[in-house]
Amino acid sequence: MTTSVATKPRRRSAATYRLQRRLKKAAMAFVLLIVLAYTLFPYYWAIVSSTKQGAELYTSTLLPALDFSAYIDLIHNPVFMGSLVNSTYVAVCTTAVSLVLGVTAAYALGRIDFPQKRLVMILVLMVSIFPQVAVLSGMFELINWMGLFNNPTALIFTYLISTVPFTTWILTTFMREFPRELEEAAIIDGCSHFRILTKILLPLLGPSLASTGILAFILSWNEFLFALTFMLTDNNKTVPVAIGLIAGNSRFEYPFGQIMAASVTVTLPLIIIVLIFQRRIVAGLTAGAIKG
Repeated sequence: MTTSVATKPRRRSAATYRLQRRLKKAAMAFVLLIVLAYTLFPYYWAIVSSTKQGAELYTSTLLPALDFSAYIDLIHNPVFMGSLVNSTYVAVCTTAVSLVLGVTAAYALGRIDFPQKRLVMILVLMVSIFPQVAVLSGMFELINWMGLFNNPTALIFTYLISTVPFTTWILTTFMREFPRELEEAAIIDGCSHFRILTKILLPLLGPSLASTGILAFILSWNEFLFALTFMLTDNNKTVPVAIGLIAGNSRFEYPFGQIMAASVTVTLPLIIIVLIFQRRIVAGLTAGAIKG
């Protein structure tokens, strides 16, 4: 007859635990370094290429040549500088209108109960994922009927197709996180829905508006298809189209340096905006992640 003896699990020493923590931190740092190199290297290569000219573009060196003639040519290029103004005008107006419409729609969908609310949310989601090519011909006829063809204002109306459903869907999610007690107390005090939205909920939506507005601005700033279709003359083109139309001195020359310099110049405003509103963006993206 055999007897089984229970063995206690072997305890690890404190040195072993410290070694494991150090190995985990080293592995996480290594993975983070790979991700940063993968995401930042294309932008660094664009900066390096924008400072090279001629045969230097085809060398494998990773150091910039410190030749800023491509940037000087862009400053003296009236079409590119005008496209910066057009893109700023279109992106700012589109973002502002999208936030106004998105906040009002999000309040209705997130705080007011009505029978068709679920159907409306499904329609908003369907419109946000609809391909641009599918509505291109219809938008072309609409823009012609409104008399806005070859006018940057036409891009504001066309970009709203993508930005308004996006902002509505995101802000509705944030709007649902607020407790009902805030609204009930305001209704008891005699506040209307407009005052509840503007005086109570809107100040609480600051981080969410910042994050959603930045994403809508980037979407409008980088749009290419509608800008290429509805803008005819060079004076009304936006930045993505202007970069695509940069040509060399001859038909056989590809101005790689100028295109890289234009790409870096166009990306800088987005980086500056994100850095300025970094805290609000993080707060908006993490709002509602922790309950209690």
